Amino acid sequence: MTVQEMIGLIDAKDMTPETDKKTEVTCGYTCDLLSWVMAHGAAGMAWVTVQTHMNVIAVASLMEMAAVIIPEGIEMEAPSLEKAKEEGISVLESPLTAYEICARLAAKGLAAK
Repeated sequence: MTVQEMIGLIDAKDMTPETDKKTEVTCGYTCDLLSWVMAHGAAGMAWVTVQTHMNVIAVASLMEMAAVIIPEGIEMEAPSLEKAKEEGISVLESPLTAYEICARLAAKGLAAK
């Protein structure tokens, strides 16, 4: 699945339209503890988190993730979005809960790491 396909699947708003939406999403993960994500993240991952600060983008970039997904209509901070654009990390905001997002992704065959 690509980031573009994922946007429609989870009713997301694309907060970084400048980034490549043809990027392949290889797996999904949900966690809010950054050190845990650094230990368990993977390239191509779609990461669901309620965290919105700059360190989220740093971790996503370090791990070469495909996208960061913010659930429940939470808005990411503007400086974090700017950094995401610079790093080429897609940020998606979805009105769905983290549980609903993961359920939809899993139902379409996206596996955990």
